[in-house]
Parts: sequence; structure tokens; C-alpha cells
Amino acid sequence: MALSLVAPASLDDSELVAACVRGDVTAQRTLFRREYPRMFRTVSRILGGGREVDDLVQEAFVHVFRALASYRGEAKLSRWIDRITIRVVFHHLRGRKCTVSLDAIGDVDNAERVDERAHAREGLRRLYDVLSELTPVSRTAYALFAIDGRSIAEVATLTNTTVVAAKLRIWRARREVHRRAASDPVLAELVLRKGAS
Repeated sequence: MALSLVAPASLDDSELVAACVRGDVTAQRTLFRREYPRMFRTVSRILGGGREVDDLVQEAFVHVFRALASYRGEAKLSRWIDRITIRVVFHHLRGRKCTVSLDAIGDVDNAERVDERAHAREGLRRLYDVLSELTPVSRTAYALFAIDGRSIAEVATLTNTTVVAAKLRIWRARREVHRRAASDPVLAELVLRKGAS
């Protein structure tokens, strides 16, 4: 176990990576704490929550730490980590169907808003039901764009595809969401209110 002589928080990405590769536990913890919240949000937005989110973030970190020695600094470290995270989620989606956990959407904390929150939860459940029927590539592209708020260019980069392919995947997913929303007023309200289209 290597000890850190410099506070890892003050290191730039390349120095932090080098310290992690050397086995500096403090640097590894710093990287984990810095990247975990963003990775968790990304995985949650693709899957819709659930118990498997934390497991997949942990799995992504295993892949990140194993691959750190190959990080060349050609992309920002956070973007490189995002690509690994999305690849882990994509492989998970290819392996099985995923559905949203209502527990992950949030607890009701105000009695006056119980109906509103229950309605929103139902809308999210229906959106993730639609997404669970899409191909993993379309679901991932749509979730990154419409739910996580990434640009089409960023979706293309993160999913290792062209901008045209990313647009096409998002368009196909959006078309299916709108098709289903046309006959589902709860889903339609969510799509219009949240801009998840």
C-alpha cells in the first residue's frame, strides 16, 4: 500500500491516475468519491433506479481501476470513466430486461403532494416500461440525451458511435415513447411536463 505525499484533491487528472496506478489508496479513494455521484446519476437515469444501480456503479469502478494504466489522457478522465460506465450498463441491458424501481424515484415527504408524486411515479414507471422494450443501444442513447441531458455529440462519444447513429437511436426511442404516450395520458403528461422527449 503506497502512502500519498501530496493531497490527492490537489492533483490534476494525470497525476491522480498515476497515483492510483501506483497503488496509492488515498488517491483511489479520492477518485472514487469524486466520480461516484456522477456515475450513479448516469446509471440511475439509464436504468430508472433499483437495487442494481449501485452494483453496476461498483462494477464500473472495478473496470475503471483495472484500466487506469491504459488511460492515455486523450479525453477528459471523467468522459473516459463515463464511457466505461455506459459500456457496463449496456452489457447489463443486453443480458436482461430492466424495469424501474419505484423506491428509487423518491419518498413522499409532503402530505399535500402525495397525489402529485404518486402520479409522477406512475408516469416514470410507464416511461421506463417503454424504455425496457427498446434495444439497449436505443435505450442508452435516449436516456443519456432526454433524461441525463447530454448533447447528441456527447451521446455519440460516450456510446462510441457517430453523431448520425446517435441521432437515429434517439429518434427511434423518442418515436416509440411518443407512440405510447399518444394512448397513455399519464405518460403523455410526463413527457410534456418533464421534456423527456
